[in-house]
Amino acid sequence: MDEALHIASLVVLARPELFDAVKANLRLLDGLELHQESAAGKLVVVLEAVHENQILQRIEQINNLPGVLNAALIYHELLEPEGDIE
Repeated sequence: MDEALHIASLVVLARPELFDAVKANLRLLDGLELHQESAAGKLVVVLEAVHENQILQRIEQINNLPGVLNAALIYHELLEPEGDIE
């Protein structure tokens, strides 16, 4: 790994009647994976980005999608580049 990598996990709450449309819109976003879902409109989403600011922008973008009630950050980790091993 040459660059730092930010990994974040979110819970996205969507309107149940727009759940399929929300999932379709989320699948269009780069660096995003859908992992779990519930019929109540909850999704577990994982984001990967090189810069922390990209994670924040993506969360804002998700919150502004039609049908999304809330996107909440649950976990964030910074993976540093591997240094020389001696």
